[in-house]
Amino acid sequence: MAARETIAELKRRAGRVSHGLAKLYPKARISLDFETPWQCLAATILSAQSTDAGVNRVTPRLFKEYPDARAMAAADPRHVEELIVKTGFFRQKTRSLMGAAQKIVEDYGGEVPSTMDALVKIPGVGRKTANVILGHIFGQPAFVVDTHVRRLTYRLGFTKNSDPAEIEIDMQKILPAVDWTPFSMRLILHGRQICIARKPQCEICAIAGDCPRIGVGKPPREARASRQRT
Repeated sequence: MAARETIAELKRRAGRVSHGLAKLYPKARISLDFETPWQCLAATILSAQSTDAGVNRVTPRLFKEYPDARAMAAADPRHVEELIVKTGFFRQKTRSLMGAAQKIVEDYGGEVPSTMDALVKIPGVGRKTANVILGHIFGQPAFVVDTHVRRLTYRLGFTKNSDPAEIEIDMQKILPAVDWTPFSMRLILHGRQICIARKPQCEICAIAGDCPRIGVGKPPREARASRQRT
């Protein structure tokens, strides 16, 4: 179905999918808890290979002891490791948190920058984390690509790419900018609840009528993809 679509038809179908997901998930927001740009960045770094619920259990104490980049930059790494150990990969995440904090203090006066170019220069920050910050903190159009978004955009026939940057470009071509962040957040929720990797629940999916189900029944691409920076 998707291969024969014109760009106009693809945009109309993407619009219907966007509308359907908006009805299912009206509150399109990342499920991490944070209050400041630094806390958003730190929580997103911690969310790699962990659940948002698990991250939310450790960040209250972490943010109390290290509320901003300046505090984290001067932290004792062993203590940070103790605070975040339950999120997994805690040594690497500690290095990322402290490296990010030091970069922000040294190059940006302690304030999280508001551009993609600047954000991806920060240790531990890739396009996913940068887009979360741009969309949720700075209100800029930003399309977040994680494993769920990669899987669903492919199954929906919206992209043939697996690289997050290329998926962003493909989705930006068929969705209005105002929908980029909420649509990607809704795809994440739908991927967790309905369009799961191994056995999608197509029989109860509200957007099944607009989904060509590309690759369903085959090994999920993210299982073959190498781990990338978040």
